[in-house]
Amino acid sequence: MKSKLLIVFRKELRETLREKRTLATLILMTLLYPFIIGLTLNQIISKNTKTEREGIELAVIGGARAPTLMAQLGQKNITVKEAAPMNDEAIAEMLRAKQAVAVLRLSEDFADNYQAMRPARIEVWFDSAAERGAQRREVEEVLEAYGSNIASARLLAHGVSPAALNPIQVQRYDTGTNASRSAAFIGGMIGVLFFPAFMLTMAAAIDSTAGERERRSFEVLMAQPADTWELVGGKWLAASVLGVIGVTASLLIGHAIFKWLRLEEIGMSWSMGWSTLLLVCLVAVPLSLLAGALYVALAMHSKTFKEAQTILSIVLIAPLVPGMVVSFLDLKTAQWMYLVPMLANQTLAKEAAKGGDVGALPYLLTFLCSLIPALAVVAFASWRMKSEKYVLSV
Repeated sequence: MKSKLLIVFRKELRETLREKRTLATLILMTLLYPFIIGLTLNQIISKNTKTEREGIELAVIGGARAPTLMAQLGQKNITVKEAAPMNDEAIAEMLRAKQAVAVLRLSEDFADNYQAMRPARIEVWFDSAAERGAQRREVEEVLEAYGSNIASARLLAHGVSPAALNPIQVQRYDTGTNASRSAAFIGGMIGVLFFPAFMLTMAAAIDSTAGERERRSFEVLMAQPADTWELVGGKWLAASVLGVIGVTASLLIGHAIFKWLRLEEIGMSWSMGWSTLLLVCLVAVPLSLLAGALYVALAMHSKTFKEAQTILSIVLIAPLVPGMVVSFLDLKTAQWMYLVPMLANQTLAKEAAKGGDVGALPYLLTFLCSLIPALAVVAFASWRMKSEKYVLSV
């Protein structure tokens, strides 16, 4: 004889999967978040490598007055275009038309001031509204290096060592690895990969509880020879399995995207192995079970489908709050974070991505912090369902 819980589970899952909108939502939520993260990182990589691929176009007015500066700009892959003298309005119009990253204008008395060892003025015109800040900073770095070289040469000409201007020498040693840097950066975004656990379980939970009550089939189901825990358990597992599929697929796709991206271009790497990823997916299963339990228990209290949808839409925001607070306050990883559902999964994924030995305790705490509340909520819903007044909404 088949288990009544299994019968209810198969019945609810079959009805859920018959809905084309449910399948469309499952596919969309599974693909959406990993590709958003991948697209964001790819844009960052593209912006950081754009200068190396395309070079920088710089318009210079009066460049013949500083041939050494022009040579240094060329050595940095900066294309110098000599421009005729123009007024301020013409320079602004050139920058608005994005014909150059910036415009350098050397004053007419530049050579005289340079020979007399007086400050020689170089005007740097740029458009701060244009997305060329990194390229402009490279031009300014060349100008600073050019000025430092001139200052050093003048000090030597007067018998003074340039080292006198640098009384201390600071040497920096960064012990952070590419994996730890990428984990800290990506960790703030990776939390959305666990969000399908709450998104995908909501529709099935509402339809199997408040939806059945609105269709007047709830009482018929209660009249069947089955315990309340079997009815609630079947609905709970049917709603949760969609979240499990969504989260697992999101993590697998996200992992593949991180491996494919050229993170080394921005000083990062993704060192999480497939075995570690499978463990992260395994301990994420109770998160979907918790979401399904909460939604089933709350939707059972609603008299209509619309009422349940309104209540659960508000509850949907709650799982994101802890992760947002931790990111906003820039808190360091602590043991208590593994006791908060979803925040525990996000923290575990971030620490595992660093490539070090996380230990067994974080995995165990992350697994239990969602499983124990899920079982407690299901037990409460099963007990509550034994009341006829509650079932009939009297």
